[in-house]
Amino acid sequence: MTMDSVGLRVLSRAECVALLATTPIGRIVFTDRALPAVQPVGFALDGETVVIRTGADTRLAAAARDTVVAFEADEFDRAGRTGWSVTAIGHARAVTEPAEIERLSRLPLQRWVPGGRDHFIVLPIEHISGRMIGTHP
Repeated sequence: MTMDSVGLRVLSRAECVALLATTPIGRIVFTDRALPAVQPVGFALDGETVVIRTGADTRLAAAARDTVVAFEADEFDRAGRTGWSVTAIGHARAVTEPAEIERLSRLPLQRWVPGGRDHFIVLPIEHISGRMIGTHP
């Protein structure tokens, strides 16, 4: 087991991906009009690719096209003082191929907000890191 300089357990790539698969909400970090932007999103994993479904006319859809973005998800238990955080980085791209859109439409993506969500953004994980405090079930 590897610890970082402040005593948090460093997670392996496999542990990071497994933890991402346990939660339906994360945060995508992208550039919007030359400024950093963070937006909570529902997501699903497709292997080691983060899949986000959004509206085609959103700021996220406009900004996350063939660009490097970060994606973060976490879970914390305040009472038990345990938790984890995982950050993935990669080149996001808009999905335009009908066959890929049809396949991604079958993923268990939960819709958290009303309105059209007909646009998919995929983020193949190029770099991933994570930390855990305490023991996680």
